[in-house]
Amino acid sequence: MRRVGLIDQTAARFHDEIGSGRWPVGARIPTEPELVAAFGVGRNTVREALQSLVHAGLLSREQGRGTFVISDSELSGTLARQLGGGSRRDYLELRLALDSTAASLAAARRTDADVATLRELRAAREQRWDDGDADARATADLALHRAVVAATHNPLYLQLYTSVVDVFARHMRDDPGADDDPARQQHHDLVEAIAAGDADRAVALVAAIFEPFMG
Repeated sequence: MRRVGLIDQTAARFHDEIGSGRWPVGARIPTEPELVAAFGVGRNTVREALQSLVHAGLLSREQGRGTFVISDSELSGTLARQLGGGSRRDYLELRLALDSTAASLAAARRTDADVATLRELRAAREQRWDDGDADARATADLALHRAVVAATHNPLYLQLYTSVVDVFARHMRDDPGADDDPARQQHHDLVEAIAAGDADRAVALVAAIFEPFMG
């Protein structure tokens, strides 16, 4: 029992390193000998504590390279593992459901500050699309859609959406993409529909954005 407790305590301390940002997402964490020295516990305890965070979806071991932080949220890590195995259609249907409900709620609840943010992010999205970089396009597009969710003022909705955003981004980066942006006008109109409080139009525009990809 004491050993199990020590592993849990060590895992909690490692979790704190991730949550505080001292071990940021994408970073390689210290080696096992370095962790033994820094935290004053045995190597087996370190190894088992790390493995518990691997199972939680926070860390990933890469042979010959080390252990990397892949998420700062157990919810995010768990969802990423589950959603990562879905088909393209599964992903699109999930996004359509989440984005449609968010657009409807945002139209009813948005503030002037929300609208200003949405317009700024819409402009940033258009700029990134003109730049032609796939990663920048995905990041800017999802930032705008996440802001729509934020405008619902439902913290649970925002937490859920944020937790799966990395999975969405990976699917977007896998798309061949077009040099032009066929959904530019729909995104422009979506923001204005939310600004006008027109929930039905906002939902219809989300459907129009996703319709070409549903197949």
